[in-house]
Amino acid sequence: MDMAHIYLASPHMSAEGYEQEYIKEAFDTNWIAPLGKNVNEFEKELASYVGASDAAALSSGTSAIHLALKAAGVQQGDVVICQDLTFSATVNPVAYEKAVPVFVDSDYETWDMSPEALEDALKKYPNAKAVMPVHLYGNPANMDRIMEICQRYGVPVIEDAAESLGTIYHGKYTGTFGDYGAFSFNGNKIITTSGGGMLVCNLEEEKAKERIAKVRFWATQAREPARHYEHKEIGYNYRMSNILAGIGRGQMKVLEQRVEQKRKIFAYYQEHLGDLEGISFMPVHEDERANCWLSVIQIAEDCPVKPLDVMAALEQGDVESRPVWKPMHLQPVFAGCDYIDHGGVAETLFNRGVCLPSDTKMTEADLERVCGMIRGLWR
Repeated sequence: MDMAHIYLASPHMSAEGYEQEYIKEAFDTNWIAPLGKNVNEFEKELASYVGASDAAALSSGTSAIHLALKAAGVQQGDVVICQDLTFSATVNPVAYEKAVPVFVDSDYETWDMSPEALEDALKKYPNAKAVMPVHLYGNPANMDRIMEICQRYGVPVIEDAAESLGTIYHGKYTGTFGDYGAFSFNGNKIITTSGGGMLVCNLEEEKAKERIAKVRFWATQAREPARHYEHKEIGYNYRMSNILAGIGRGQMKVLEQRVEQKRKIFAYYQEHLGDLEGISFMPVHEDERANCWLSVIQIAEDCPVKPLDVMAALEQGDVESRPVWKPMHLQPVFAGCDYIDHGGVAETLFNRGVCLPSDTKMTEADLERVCGMIRGLWR
């Protein structure tokens, strides 16, 4: 019998068909456009879920980061302090604005931005225009320390919460600590709209509504409210469609189930692989609720089994896995950008890490199959 392919993370529509109900309504009312009831309601529902003041539904998590940078006043030549260990989508929007990224190392406690390295970066660049921590793989950054440091230097914080929807850090959802938080609904995320993102603003309500209104304005080609087509600023085609927002509304209804399933997958791997010599797991802390978007292992340097051995064995068994993100300071496109090192943590995590399949449709038999393949390498 042929074994089914096991994905790293793939779209998972609700068994109840919630998404199709909202899509049908959009078709029935002919709202097939980048505006409409689903867009408005999705914004309200997500803002209410995370506890943000306001939200704008956009075409991607990347566009959310881009417009957050603009809303924070980032301009050409400004320094933006970015987490080094992330996907390039965090940093590309800094380049769109011709600003200057400065990369900051991680720590082993969170795998996210090191507060010590951030402090060093702000001593070196006290006029930085924004700081962008990332909640990597759904694991929250040390936001208490990061916010304390940034408030001391008077620098706005933009959280890249693309991977961390549903993650709770010290009683608050990620994406709601900084001035702005960006979420992604790409096909591989914990909930999806196939493509899409959301920008939330956490300033006091009146200010937040004003900032998000400006974001929506930029996202619809910066068209002035004139009878003719009038433009005083450069705009973007960044609004989410009413169809995709309908998918998002349906997905919101099952988000808590998805978080629970992701966390069960992580716990399963811990239980069935944790005894293997040289394997350790991404740090999930007791007083937090990580959404465990991807379950990630580290393999010790002196272990005879290498990360590539694990990925190759899984690939042979028709199972998808991936390396940890390659740090930004090692990317050719960002060569020459400054990097604030804190013991080479980002590089070590990249060299030693493997992202294991974390698809919420995986059965216990699938998890058993994955663990069996990995355990076989240690025999």
